[in-house]
Amino acid sequence: MEKKDNFKNFVSRNPVLADYVDNNSMTWQKFYELYDLYGEDNSIWDKYLNSNNTRLKKDDIVGELASLVKGIDLDSIQNHVNNAQKAINIIQELTKKTPEVITKVENPLTKFYGD
Repeated sequence: MEKKDNFKNFVSRNPVLADYVDNNSMTWQKFYELYDLYGEDNSIWDKYLNSNNTRLKKDDIVGELASLVKGIDLDSIQNHVNNAQKAINIIQELTKKTPEVITKVENPLTKFYGD
C-alpha cells in the first residue's frame, strides 16, 4: 500500500501527468508501471514533466475570457441581430402560403349538355 501512496504523492506534485491521461496519450496504469519500475527520480519522467503540456489555471481562463469580452462591441452585435431578424421576417412573409380562394361556378339544373 505504501508504493501506491508514494505514487499518489508523486502525481499530486506533478499534475501535468493528468493532462496525458485526459488527452488519452497515457493511462494511470502505464504511469504507475513506470513509477514502479523506475521510481520518481529517473530520466524517464523528463519527457512528461518538462514538456510544454501544462494545465491552464482557473485565473488564466477567467483572464482570457475577460479580455475576450472586452473586445466585443455590443452595439455592433445588436445591429447584426436586428438585421438578421428583419431578413428572417421578410423570408417568412415571402414564403407564407396564402389560402386559395375557391370560386363556385353554379350550373343551372335546367341546362343540359349541347342545348
